[in-house]
Amino acid sequence: MQPGVSYLAVFPGAMPPVYPVSPEHALGHAIDMSTLSALSNDLAAAAERAGGAVVAVHGRQHVPSSGVLWRPNVVVTADHSLKRDEEITVTLPDGRNIPAALAGRDTGTDLAVLRVDTGSAGAAELGDTAGVRVGHVVLALGRSGERGLHASLGMVSGVSGAWRTWRSGHVEQLVRLDVTLYPGFSGGALVDGEGRIIGINTSGLSRVMAVSIPVSTVNRVVHDLLEKGRVSRGYLGLGMHPVRLPDGRQGVIVIDVPREGPAAQGGVLIGDVLVKLNGASVADTDDVHAQLGPDSVGKRIKAAISRGGHDIEVEITVGERPKGEN
Repeated sequence: MQPGVSYLAVFPGAMPPVYPVSPEHALGHAIDMSTLSALSNDLAAAAERAGGAVVAVHGRQHVPSSGVLWRPNVVVTADHSLKRDEEITVTLPDGRNIPAALAGRDTGTDLAVLRVDTGSAGAAELGDTAGVRVGHVVLALGRSGERGLHASLGMVSGVSGAWRTWRSGHVEQLVRLDVTLYPGFSGGALVDGEGRIIGINTSGLSRVMAVSIPVSTVNRVVHDLLEKGRVSRGYLGLGMHPVRLPDGRQGVIVIDVPREGPAAQGGVLIGDVLVKLNGASVADTDDVHAQLGPDSVGKRIKAAISRGGHDIEVEITVGERPKGEN
């Protein structure tokens, strides 16, 4: 039969041919449909299981953001989506609207913590990103005030080690997502296939990809904000710029040393070239900040410096970063 010519045009009134389907093909099709149906039901169950801890946060005009009831009477949301410090309310999964008080913010990790009185509302069942691999199927959950729970399906597109955000926050693991974060999804939950919450999703830490802040980071920040109202970060009090020395070594040249800062107190001068901190080579400012995590405050670190062609070593007591400085 010529291409493009129908069977009925050649044989008017005849029934089109019926091609036999083998039992094996029919069984395979049935199994495929059964598998797809089971996967769909599992994802719906995971969304329902985790969705009981996902709330809507009303802290800005128009579209609310999402949040997670992280522990009893404590809600975590995305800091960038919270535009005011007062008159914040939360819509619980049962539809109740309750007032919330801001316990603290951490712009570095884009997290904010709210105190609420949720009564008998259950808190999140938390998982762990330690076993998360590239290609794992995940759900992003969000909640709006009136339309209830929403979900977006995707996968983990990248997993790597600790990273420093553009806001100077320390995040224990970089979890990149190939998933759509719809308006209002920031602050919502990343959910694994078992229905456990393994992170807080945000679009506020990257302009090119969705990321999730892992449970380990959220737990640390929640603890600090509830205990102290802030997250401590190490501070040397240095203005720096990358440079290469004549002998080929890399380092950062000191271009500013505030008089009362920790580095000045330790004897660092403008024009010094910092080449090592605590024995670790320094090639740029990120290498310096990598030594200034939350646990570094109050500790003494050794700084290897090239000054006027001579190598010297000084000790600096790490201070706490002033509020508002990156």
